[in-house]
Amino acid sequence: MPTTRARVLVVLVLLLGLLTVAGPRPATAAPTLPDSLWFDETALTVRNGRFTDGHGREVVLRGYNVSGETKLAENGGLPFASVADARKSAAALRALGGGNTVRFLLSWAYAEPVRGQVDTAYLSAATAQIGAFLDAGIRVYPDFHQDLYSRWLFDADSWYTGDGAPKWAVDLGDYPDEYCGICPFWGQNITSNAAVTEATYDFWHNAHGLQDSFLATAQKVMAYLKQNLTADRFTGVVGFDPYNEPHPGVLDSGQTSRSWERDVLWPFYERFRARMDAAGWQDKPAFVEPNLFWNANLDFQKQEGGLLDAGQLGPRYVFNTHFYDQKAISGIFMWGKAQDGQYTGDFGTVRDRAAATGTPAIVSEFGHPLSGTVSDKAPTVLKAMYQALDSRVKGASWWADPAASGPVLSGSQWQWDIYHGRHHEPMNGNPDKVRTAGDAWNDEDLSAVRLDDSGNPVLRQDARLLDRVYPSATSGTTVAFTYEDRSRDGSTTLTWNPVPSTLPNVARLVGTGQYALLKWRSGSGSAPTELHLPASFPTGSTTVVSDLGTAYAPSAYTSTTPVAVTPEPGGTGSRRLLLTDTDSGTAHYALVTNGATNPSADLLAAARSELTAWAAAQ
Repeated sequence: MPTTRARVLVVLVLLLGLLTVAGPRPATAAPTLPDSLWFDETALTVRNGRFTDGHGREVVLRGYNVSGETKLAENGGLPFASVADARKSAAALRALGGGNTVRFLLSWAYAEPVRGQVDTAYLSAATAQIGAFLDAGIRVYPDFHQDLYSRWLFDADSWYTGDGAPKWAVDLGDYPDEYCGICPFWGQNITSNAAVTEATYDFWHNAHGLQDSFLATAQKVMAYLKQNLTADRFTGVVGFDPYNEPHPGVLDSGQTSRSWERDVLWPFYERFRARMDAAGWQDKPAFVEPNLFWNANLDFQKQEGGLLDAGQLGPRYVFNTHFYDQKAISGIFMWGKAQDGQYTGDFGTVRDRAAATGTPAIVSEFGHPLSGTVSDKAPTVLKAMYQALDSRVKGASWWADPAASGPVLSGSQWQWDIYHGRHHEPMNGNPDKVRTAGDAWNDEDLSAVRLDDSGNPVLRQDARLLDRVYPSATSGTTVAFTYEDRSRDGSTTLTWNPVPSTLPNVARLVGTGQYALLKWRSGSGSAPTELHLPASFPTGSTTVVSDLGTAYAPSAYTSTTPVAVTPEPGGTGSRRLLLTDTDSGTAHYALVTNGATNPSADLLAAARSELTAWAAAQ
């Protein structure tokens, strides 16, 4: 007995010693994805007006829409012809496009081709394709997509087409023959085509029980996804977008756009929210969109809205909106290129509406045509949009007023379609109007990606614009963020946020390279702050200057390394910078750049001294 007791005491002493040295390990689920660490793969929630993960970190969702292929018939309303293509696309989106999230398009027409009967083969294929993105470490929010209500409203020889509602839903209505008149842009059908406006009106007023059918199908789709995705995969599903680009079609007598949102649209979202709960999505928010034209930048197109009467949305909803520069797209109302700070006001309005509703915002669609008469504007328009997602302060003013930046906005660019230019879509079922070019839908061309002749995904836009540094998870609260991507407009390098001359050593360190600067206030969690590192920031030539420390070619992550680089989850080769603080409520900063080559210790120290003084003065 004495010998046994002594052995037990020795074991207890050793165990207590190990706990004292190593510290208690945070309680969390074991990672399942390749390259995962202990703080990865937690579900997102909405808290204090921000997306937060299981460690209380503030999360930013960046990525693309996957994809407009869903609008076409060639792959049966699915984004991909196969799961293998979905996996190829997901890996490229992570490694080339820098995305951590996708808005995954689904089709009501293909989910419920016969009234009251969901197509489980379609749902099975969609679930497998969603799983391909989740397996690549990419979060997903599905979207029931529609444009111009339905393809079945349009004649075989029409100039335009639509997507969304199934044929049986259109057959229930006695709609006029579609006609848009003089409509050089497909979106004009939303307000000018009587077939579209009347069918849309019927949906919102539940004529023929259309809305009831839609909601019943939505619940079945969500229940199917919950049941057929593993628990680990379902953790990566962040919410659901109930309805793409809602518009009343026709207003009732005395009704305004604002009262339509209050009396028609918002009750629909409450009904959809109830369906989410019934399907087992209680802990995931609905990504609700206001009236399509609430923030249009053409005065004659703008309609009052923005869910002004919805009150505090709280954690069960996300303020979800789109933004396209219709002035630039028109080719008439905006001459020339976009400039520094072009969209800080528009995106500032998005921030303000989200803050007023007490929930985060996401710009779930933004983009610009990549071919045609206005495509020359795309490099500057997209740069200005990403700039406005990062901060509400234009580059020329950022260093002097970083605290006015506001939250970093989440966003999903339109779009990511690997079949770009390789389609074979009989428009409106017409074998004499097979569309192969661009996005193969209403003459659009916005895909950021295509396949090369070897079948490999390649970017169609400047990688410096798309693959960006952004704070994917902040341990605490983001105070300010900026990224100078040095993207190009033709042969011209666009530098809208130069380092000021008052910081000469920082300017010397950055040189002509790209840089990002994050200011944050630490939280109470132990998980590190993460910034996505683009491919243009190879570990061996990345420099970090922070109050936490300085590093050139940062080392691999350990729990005691304040500045480190490690792969992002999913095994795609994408990487992240990890910044570990050990305090709570303390202001921190970190500059990351690829501008210097093996900077001296003296330069790093001088740059750190300048940044520390700058940060203290703000």
